[in-house]
Amino acid sequence: MFTRKIFPSLLNHLEKKQVLVITGLRRVGKSTALKYLLAQVKTKNKVYIDLERIENRNLFQQDSYKEIERAIEQLGFDFSTPGVIAIDEIQQVKNSASIIKALYDDYGTKFIVTGSSSFYLKNHFSESLAGRKRIFEMYPLDFEEFLHFKEVDTKGIQKEKMKLFLPIYYSKYKILYEEYIKFGGFPEVILAQNEQDKIEYLKDILDSHIELDIKLLGDLSASDVLYKLILLLANRVGSKIDYTKISSLLGVNRNKVKEYILLLEHTYLIKTVKPFTKGIDKEISKQEKIFFTDNGLLQICGQSSSGAIFENIIANQLYLLGELNYYEKSSGTEIDFILDKKIAFEVKETPSDFDLKTLNRRAKPLEIDTTYLIGRNPAPSGYKEFIWGGNIF
Repeated sequence: MFTRKIFPSLLNHLEKKQVLVITGLRRVGKSTALKYLLAQVKTKNKVYIDLERIENRNLFQQDSYKEIERAIEQLGFDFSTPGVIAIDEIQQVKNSASIIKALYDDYGTKFIVTGSSSFYLKNHFSESLAGRKRIFEMYPLDFEEFLHFKEVDTKGIQKEKMKLFLPIYYSKYKILYEEYIKFGGFPEVILAQNEQDKIEYLKDILDSHIELDIKLLGDLSASDVLYKLILLLANRVGSKIDYTKISSLLGVNRNKVKEYILLLEHTYLIKTVKPFTKGIDKEISKQEKIFFTDNGLLQICGQSSSGAIFENIIANQLYLLGELNYYEKSSGTEIDFILDKKIAFEVKETPSDFDLKTLNRRAKPLEIDTTYLIGRNPAPSGYKEFIWGGNIF
């Protein structure tokens, strides 16, 4: 089994009493992480419950907590001694948080749970399990993890993290990085043997996400409208969200469009990047920009330009490193990304010295002194003052 960077943090929390919650996009590796953690538990008093199985959902829908307790004991768990209960896809049962709270308070049982909605787990769980939980978010693989899954020698790769362009490093990993840009970071997609299998996996992930997560949590019946919305968003990746325009194209109320987009974000299909504000320019836009959480899903949904696709993968790579914003004035002056309010990035497929000078000029009024170009391809001129996308992880 391939390990993820998040695993050490999960293992460290395994010894703590709090409920350990893993959330993220469907098929991103949450179940694998849960089973891995359960295997590390030394006690034999442990049980795994998959709530996508109807018999297990029925188990959680008994008339009283005592009956649920008895049902779990029939699976081999002993509440009279310390133990671990692992529950997969917790959002499938709406009263699951109150059940966990009752068993947690009565017996001190350690729970490890997964779910596909940040809204449900951060809000509903926050109400029922205040002070009793720790939430870990899982995302598609970063580029370093991608290389590990491809069983590529990554010796010395950490030394090149966020470093300026190095031709030999680029030559070594460029083909793999282009695959990463095209197909994204879902583990099963990465491990698929051919392109057609990768595409079929991605289509299945998207269909499952709509039918099993979004419709369940949003109580939606119009999946065709939702699918059309996803396609519209894919064609607008990296752009500010124009709710009025999207509402007109879909023939759906503007507030309903906002509700749908929020649901897509809370179920991790998309992410939004807020504008950078520092109180020095009243012209700064207030609209958020939209990106897809995985490039593979983006490319089966839309006809985005090569530049937009590259910007999307960089948004995902930077998003894992800290707080991400963008800057834009109504005059059109913009900076693609600002990380942690102190590092400015401009994304260009083929970067140049002119691009870096422009970025420095735009960052100066914001009092941002650290700036970097991010590039996809080396410049014909031999220009090297940029970070290649494969150096970001």
